[in-house]
Amino acid sequence: MTYADTHPFQRTPWARYRHSLWLLTTRDLKVRYSTSALGYLWSVLDPLLMAAIYWFVFTVIFHRLVGTQPYIVFLLAALLPWMWFNGAVSDTTRAFLREARLIRSTRIPRTIWVNRLVLSKGIEFLLSLPVLALFAIVFGAPAGPGLALFPLGIVLQAVLTVGIGLIVAPLVVFFRDLERAVKLVLRFLFYASPVVYGTMNLPEGLRFWAAFNPLSGIFGLYRAGFFPNELDWFHVGVSAVISVLFLVVGLWVFRRCVRSVLKEI
Repeated sequence: MTYADTHPFQRTPWARYRHSLWLLTTRDLKVRYSTSALGYLWSVLDPLLMAAIYWFVFTVIFHRLVGTQPYIVFLLAALLPWMWFNGAVSDTTRAFLREARLIRSTRIPRTIWVNRLVLSKGIEFLLSLPVLALFAIVFGAPAGPGLALFPLGIVLQAVLTVGIGLIVAPLVVFFRDLERAVKLVLRFLFYASPVVYGTMNLPEGLRFWAAFNPLSGIFGLYRAGFFPNELDWFHVGVSAVISVLFLVVGLWVFRRCVRSVLKEI
């Protein structure tokens, strides 16, 4: 054990930030599952149930040719990261309102209250990946070198989600209706993103515009290991640019609003 470990105030600001972020994130995860008998399994059962519904609708009822076979693996490869994105953005609408007293009484950087939500949902996503691997093995989805792109998808999604969260979290404090508006936008974005279908299923004219939904390129990176045709580097490039822009704008909005937020809550 180092001197910095036993004397936390001797750590560098970045080390203190990481320490505080990890403590708050683990606290969130413990509180979330402490009263549940199934615990972590609930974070897996939700996307599995959704995947089963969409699989049944498109393959059994309508026999529609969407995505690529095995369709259940195709679905999960985008549905699991969607649950991370959806859950994190939804939670950031309450980032400052849920624990206002604690936020006012501590002096840790305020961005932690957004980043901890993105990180906790990201950990749940990582813990759900064995389920994707299991389904890929059971249904015979061939794994390829595109699996090496999976970490890139995680990084881009983290950047995008943090950027959006830094915009949404402070603005909700001033405009409470924004919380409901975000839920409506997320509902629309689910169907506007290649989750239940692939970008290759889109008409030629729409495929270009789909690139400007940053989730298109990100989901393509996740699927590339099993479905290489879903990887479009133009989409990935646009996703990277938009994700970084969201982060830059998010940091600017957050810094402009944070003092007013502390007075408002």
